Amino acid sequence: MGVRDDRSLPEGLRPETLAVRTALPPSQHGENSEALFLTSTFVQPDAATSARRFANMEDFTYARTSNPTVRSLEMRLAAMEGAEGAIATATGMSAILLLIMGLLRAGDHVVCSRSVFGSTIGLFAKEFGKFGVETSFVSQTDIAEWRAAIRPTTKLLFAETPTNPLTEVCDIRALADLAHEAGALLTVDNTFCTPALQRPLALGADLVMHAATKYLDGQGRVMAGALCGANRLIVDVFGATMRAAGMTLAPFNAWVVLKGMETLNLRMKAQSESTLAVARWLEQHPAVARVYYPGLASHPQHALAMAQQSGLGGAVVSFDVRADTPEAARAAAFQVIDSTRVLSIATNLGDTKTIITHPATTSHGRLTEVQRQAAGIGQGLVRLAVGLEHVDDITDDLQRGLSLVGH
Repeated sequence: MGVRDDRSLPEGLRPETLAVRTALPPSQHGENSEALFLTSTFVQPDAATSARRFANMEDFTYARTSNPTVRSLEMRLAAMEGAEGAIATATGMSAILLLIMGLLRAGDHVVCSRSVFGSTIGLFAKEFGKFGVETSFVSQTDIAEWRAAIRPTTKLLFAETPTNPLTEVCDIRALADLAHEAGALLTVDNTFCTPALQRPLALGADLVMHAATKYLDGQGRVMAGALCGANRLIVDVFGATMRAAGMTLAPFNAWVVLKGMETLNLRMKAQSESTLAVARWLEQHPAVARVYYPGLASHPQHALAMAQQSGLGGAVVSFDVRADTPEAARAAAFQVIDSTRVLSIATNLGDTKTIITHPATTSHGRLTEVQRQAAGIGQGLVRLAVGLEHVDDITDDLQRGLSLVGH
């Protein structure tokens, strides 16, 4: 668990600088790159100090609760998000698990967008439901639905913006106002945008959640997650839950993500620019029925996205292959995916390598057909997480399959 402590740095540094410079001070050896501390425990100078540190969770005692490499990652992410603190977890899903375990109890109620990541829907609808936490799923973009779903027992609103894979954008400030009127908290999954493009806390959100596996790492190497927010939540609430439950981020994974964050701003800008070019190309293709990308003027929430996301659309674009029936749509989508020779067929995103996937059978494959339809996930939908290859090589690879659609 990390508390932001960048007192050695001057105030007012820009995000690009914070992404490189925020961390614990170097050791006595003066290393310029943050050190990797591979240890499960830390030797204490004496019994009295040990007792005090364990009682007050000071400094470093045991790797399940604190580690210098993990702390540096937490400090860096908190600084970039404009948060008092951050707490790192083993995966993005474990960050949501920590969120619910720390905040809620049986009888509490959550309002969540029905357009969020498939595993998030499953976690809220099935797993948390076992323990008496009920979730209502609503339209990502209809504030009236969110308002109507709130109950006296509502403690949390959870939104992902843009959503995976349809890139729907919610009004963070409006949802924050709604949550606070009801005495609830708003958590925003900022995985797709990262603080390089979007800072939900500045728009009124109470907590930011990350699947750091994606863009914060940026090269598809390790799993990681995080929550960012005020210390009254990060330290007092989630810190206690983490000590008991132990969904801890490994130091090596923290070190990898820490180094990945140094190039985050450069990657997000470059990948967003490439994705916009790919989206425009797809929008003109006769085999494509619809393109989902916030950077396009045709996107229903384009203006809102540009205002919230620093004028960039992010690096994920989805599209529907043109077909007459669900069966034909699935076959056409598979044909496009299987015809690629450059792109990676995988379910991850945020990599420097462009990844192509079929959401209905992967990220949303464990949902019921009713849940998939409610989320807008059709059989002809293809998701593209654009990497750093040349744009023309990406579109040429897509053309191999799209040229065969309908033939």
